Amino acid sequence: MAIHFRDEKIERALVLDPQLAIAEGYMDGVIEIEAGTIYDLVALFARNIGQGNLPHLMQFADKFRFLTRLSRQMNNLRQAKRNVSYHYNLPASLYSLFLDKDKQYSCAYFQKGTESLEEAQLAKKRHIAAKLCLSPGQSLLDIGCGWGGLSLFLAREEGVKVLGITLSEEQLRYAKARALSEETPDVSFELTDYRKVTACFDRIVSVGMFEHVGLPNYGAFFNKVHECLKESGIALLHTIGRLSGPGVTNPFIEKYIFPGGYAPALSEIAPSIEASGLVITDIEVLRLHYAETLACWRRNFENAWDKAVKIMPERFCRMWQFYLAGCEAGFRYHNLAVFQIQLARRIDAAPRTRDYMYTASHT
Repeated sequence: MAIHFRDEKIERALVLDPQLAIAEGYMDGVIEIEAGTIYDLVALFARNIGQGNLPHLMQFADKFRFLTRLSRQMNNLRQAKRNVSYHYNLPASLYSLFLDKDKQYSCAYFQKGTESLEEAQLAKKRHIAAKLCLSPGQSLLDIGCGWGGLSLFLAREEGVKVLGITLSEEQLRYAKARALSEETPDVSFELTDYRKVTACFDRIVSVGMFEHVGLPNYGAFFNKVHECLKESGIALLHTIGRLSGPGVTNPFIEKYIFPGGYAPALSEIAPSIEASGLVITDIEVLRLHYAETLACWRRNFENAWDKAVKIMPERFCRMWQFYLAGCEAGFRYHNLAVFQIQLARRIDAAPRTRDYMYTASHT
């Protein structure tokens, strides 16, 4: 591949903070891809500069970010809503350009690896439903319900009564309108923080939301799950995580995509679960599934480029393209994966073996 620098200042920026400079250079058009694609560039970077063999200046920058990361992840009630609004209050039409029809904005489940995005997202919803061991008439809390697709699916297919909560006004409007148009009476959506929920539920699910909680709030999150989960209940947490231990959020992602966000290691999650009184009844690690999901999203977005630049400025679209490409490379080469952690208050709440998860989710 070949790239061209249109401004000599970018060379200095790349030396000082390459993780941020390469993204901003591409967003601003200072870095031009003359042969190959932006994904080829970030994949080359990811393959050759992994954790442990970073240049000294990058190691120093990451150490500083690690030491100061808690201050950027406080995510109190006001900060949490502001951070969510930054990303999720973008026009729903933008997300329609690259997501599946159900607007599932989280890792799909590629059972064979040859599925379409639509098929893999449906398989993800079925896999989650199987792990929740649902029965008609049960109550379910969906923490971070997004555009409502999972909530509506579980209510329609499993006969459960769902409360979906979000901090995004745009997502709330979309989810409510969809529930009304699809005439799904057993689903309601509210604009509220998980910390304000007081009711108890038979089941709790959270998909792609925990990355926005922030390390300082893990105790509060799992204490709230324990408080709101009935004695015989089951909860499922679906979150991006690190396979290589605690780390820091990529500076580009933190600045432009998910302010206040962080993908944790299991070693950072487990202590808060244990302290809350919840029992970990199952953990599944989905490897490379998100890389394939992001590849689908990136191709869809690039194919819809002419439509995208009519919705958002071109600099934003270049930023979004870099985000999708960079995250895809991260899941392929930088020890990122998805954790699905099943939780309960009682050790006997879930079946003894994992067979039920696959029997139910494959039908």
